[in-house]
Amino acid sequence: MPECRLNNDIVIGSDQPCFIIAEIGINHNGDLKLAKSLIDQAVESGCNAVKFQKRSPELCVPKDQWQLERETPWGRMSYIDYRHKIEFDFDEYSEIDAYCKQKDIMWFASCWDLESVKFIESFRPALFKAASASLTDHELLKAMQATSTPLIISTGMSSEEEIKSSISELDLNNLMIAHSTSAYPCAIEELNLEMIATLARWFPDNPIGYSGHETGLATTLAAVVKGACFVERHFTLDRAMWGTDQAASVEPVGMKRLVRDIRSWEKARGDGIKKVYPSELNSKVKLRIKDPSIRDLSQ
Repeated sequence: MPECRLNNDIVIGSDQPCFIIAEIGINHNGDLKLAKSLIDQAVESGCNAVKFQKRSPELCVPKDQWQLERETPWGRMSYIDYRHKIEFDFDEYSEIDAYCKQKDIMWFASCWDLESVKFIESFRPALFKAASASLTDHELLKAMQATSTPLIISTGMSSEEEIKSSISELDLNNLMIAHSTSAYPCAIEELNLEMIATLARWFPDNPIGYSGHETGLATTLAAVVKGACFVERHFTLDRAMWGTDQAASVEPVGMKRLVRDIRSWEKARGDGIKKVYPSELNSKVKLRIKDPSIRDLSQ
């Protein structure tokens, strides 16, 4: 069975409990206190990990966009200044690292450039993540794999050819692949959850998961039913908060329900072997007619 073992001996795979990731991303809006509140809520919800996003603004923002002005909660500012405003520095990530250890929850990040890989690697994360936008950046993907840390790649906004081409460049060991559609929020008709099974056929030795950007919870549960070994949903305290990813995020009450329903499905799934359970025996004795030929038809 396909599986991936993290450096803390947690195993992600098709015969393991679903690994549930609350993506904080940039929903913290550069506020460390808010980030810690999101970590608290992820822990309370029962998530296995929280995920952030890490960028070096000068490397990730095209120069012709640097001076474009944008309205923000901190006033009108250039886009490059805004990108710096919402990035945590080393001291802030050190606090996040310590706080997650205190709360006994894993954290990791999507890295958007080579400098960010080096930055996040210094914290020895259990995982790395490549966003869908980075799928065709082979140099970046290889840099994350070169850390010998398990890697999740997302496949949104990508064709079959692009997916297979990128994965052919990578080491299949400790590689996990997430189905995704990169629309925020994503229309239900475009989720295409059958791709989970398709990716499993294409890459039978790798755990397949789901990164969802839809509103609602039922389709993420359906992704687990379809075979997703891990799921990731953007996470926020309030979908009405300012920020580009808030509307496609799950609030704490929703995350608790999602985790509860995934764990209920895992208990209910069974093994496909028909059996008579002890809880059925009294009903069987009471209700099963032993000899239908002596049934009293007058009753």
